Amino acid sequence: MPISVVTGGSGFLGSHLVDRLLKEGHEVLAVDSLLTGNERNLDHLRGEKRFRFLRHDVTKFIAVEGAVDYVFHFASPASPIDYLELPIQTLKVGSLGTHNALGLAKAKGATFLLASTSECYGDPLVHPQKEDYWGNVNPIGPRGVYDEAKRFAEAMTMAYHRFHKVNTKIVRIFNTYGPRMRLRDGRVVPAFVGQALRGEPMTVFGEGKQTRSFCFVSDLIDGIYRLSQANFHEPVNIGNPLELTILEFAERIRRLTGTKSTIVKSPLPVDDPKQRQPDITRARTILGWEPKVLLEDGLRETIRWFQAHLDSTSSK
Repeated sequence: MPISVVTGGSGFLGSHLVDRLLKEGHEVLAVDSLLTGNERNLDHLRGEKRFRFLRHDVTKFIAVEGAVDYVFHFASPASPIDYLELPIQTLKVGSLGTHNALGLAKAKGATFLLASTSECYGDPLVHPQKEDYWGNVNPIGPRGVYDEAKRFAEAMTMAYHRFHKVNTKIVRIFNTYGPRMRLRDGRVVPAFVGQALRGEPMTVFGEGKQTRSFCFVSDLIDGIYRLSQANFHEPVNIGNPLELTILEFAERIRRLTGTKSTIVKSPLPVDDPKQRQPDITRARTILGWEPKVLLEDGLRETIRWFQAHLDSTSSK
């Protein structure tokens, strides 16, 4: 039975990854400081004998007894609100946390997978974004604490692969949505859905002409799992290439929720990317992966989850 450690295991993506690993027959240890994660995301696993939870800050040494086959490093604040409120913690988990997670993988002879991000491309000058594009990032802007933490994490991961021969993988995650997101985390899907369900004005930044592409969480986790099993070490984009303007996306949420909410416009945040769309040729070729869940199907499931959890997801 493979044994996996998932840092950030109580977060939105981490908890879904834990579910997939258990489904694949793994024994799983989720490690999380609960700075931005939520233990409620793992409540359904109480009593599961192959699952354990350790509350621990991965910027400190990670001690795990016994064998470990995989280390999935997903710990990090990951939304604009989080990393703007927690800039030092974001930099530390991307640097010290990555170092400690890689050290665990090296000590155990385990495969290591880094959850990186499309934010490595910054405000891209190339469209769509391919993995060989180096990005257009402002290192001293307010978003730089997240962007550069992940870029450093990628560099350290490749250094451990080249120097220490650790079997490493890097996934660059594009916009993902689905159940277990926090309503007030600053990302566009929970922001729009939360505002729509409460009948509040839906806030579009700028003119709403900036584009994003949205991948349902089950598709993303499938791509990540496939990457963990592949013999490939350079970054791989995982995301849905279907590109929409933010204004178009807001209109879809309005229609699917049946809300009477109006759309209001607010100034663009600093360094907000104008375009974001993954080139997934590498994922298709190497992993045999592409997204399957239609946007409206995924949004309906997400909206149903938020309707059922509206009060409990307000803060976490």
